[in-house]
Amino acid sequence: MFGTKLAKASNNVKFLLASTSLKTISLFNVKDGTGGSGAGLTNYHKKSLTSKVVGWIVLIHDIILMMNIAYKYRIYPNKKQEELFMKTFGCCRKVWNLMLNDKIENYKQTNTFGMFTPAMYKKDYPYLKEVDSLALANVQLNLQSAFRNCFDKNRKTNNNFPKFKSKHKAKERYTTNNQGNTIVLSDGFIKLPKVGKVKIKLHRHPKDNWKLCNATISKEADKYYVSTVFEYDEEVINKTINKEKLIGLDYSSDALYVDSNNHKCDMPHYFRENQSKLIKAQKRLSRKIGSNKGETKSKNYLKQLNKVNKVHTLIANQRKDFLHKKSRELANTYDVVIVEDIDMKNISQGLRLGKATMDNGYGYFRDLLKYKLERNGGALVKIDKWYPSTKTCSCCGNKVKSIPLGQRVYICDKCNTVIDRDYNAALNIKDEGIRMLSL
Repeated sequence: MFGTKLAKASNNVKFLLASTSLKTISLFNVKDGTGGSGAGLTNYHKKSLTSKVVGWIVLIHDIILMMNIAYKYRIYPNKKQEELFMKTFGCCRKVWNLMLNDKIENYKQTNTFGMFTPAMYKKDYPYLKEVDSLALANVQLNLQSAFRNCFDKNRKTNNNFPKFKSKHKAKERYTTNNQGNTIVLSDGFIKLPKVGKVKIKLHRHPKDNWKLCNATISKEADKYYVSTVFEYDEEVINKTINKEKLIGLDYSSDALYVDSNNHKCDMPHYFRENQSKLIKAQKRLSRKIGSNKGETKSKNYLKQLNKVNKVHTLIANQRKDFLHKKSRELANTYDVVIVEDIDMKNISQGLRLGKATMDNGYGYFRDLLKYKLERNGGALVKIDKWYPSTKTCSCCGNKVKSIPLGQRVYICDKCNTVIDRDYNAALNIKDEGIRMLSL
């Protein structure tokens, strides 16, 4: 391990290291060669690495990282291209179901799942030859990944067994790879395999040194999108993380979060704002022929279903837009953000706050904040979910036995401090994060 080699040269240096994909940032203690990410620096393109700790400041010099970034664009296919997209969605779904069924049948006979490829089915289903072969190959990779996630013993929690995909419920999207400039992004158009040039809204231009790896075409309601993944090298130089640019966030159902500076996010409740519109659309849908189980879906039913999907898409896009802007604001202002590692699903079910919790999108907000901080050279620190941030006094450290959910003010029975409940918790979260970083 690279960290072990460094331990021989220094005894009291702490390194803040990022993984190659920048999905995790961990604090390494070189004194004993241990840390959160066991991968070390063996996967890095290394020029030189020197670091020193001055009080609360960690300096990192000259590290070149291989990074991936994805841009999502709106595309405008013509009728022929739209038909080919729909055919590719259906073929990917068909290949998934065929391979999954054959794996199950093979396991019943041989006690092994076996290896199946899309090419095995093209003789019996000639229409599979009409679509992009790499899209079908990626379906095979996705199915293999689903089986690994289900049976891998090294995972903390395994996923459920892969399911068959339904025409009416499965997400409509497929991924194709760039091999020898089969995918080309230009002003106003994107070239895709089998499809040709498709009109695109290029609102964000990639840099010249970025390499286009793959593209994922998806359909949401009646709109088409392409998500392009680029690979590039980035050099991190002299990034400073200090105590002053550090903030703690406490989750709040009505405001998304309250920070340690006593500032509330005040996020709009987009689902509640559009709920009346959604109710009207769903009522009309329930009266159409095809709403009952077993009925053939009429054209009017499908038209109304599309209107319902548009309302859901509007709500999701409003929420994403707000969370992206708020996470970008925090990532540009602070080097380290400290949050609680709470399970949002359990909160929504256990405390009967499902609608408010799911409308906030706090879990998605943490994911956005994490990768944006890491790209800026910062870090998102998660404290233990069982840490009593709400019960502990931020002034004297006294801990009360319990505090009801309806009590919005924290009153300390030792130092008589009266403080907002969420603000008190945010201060405690910040202090606990500082304690973790100073180990």
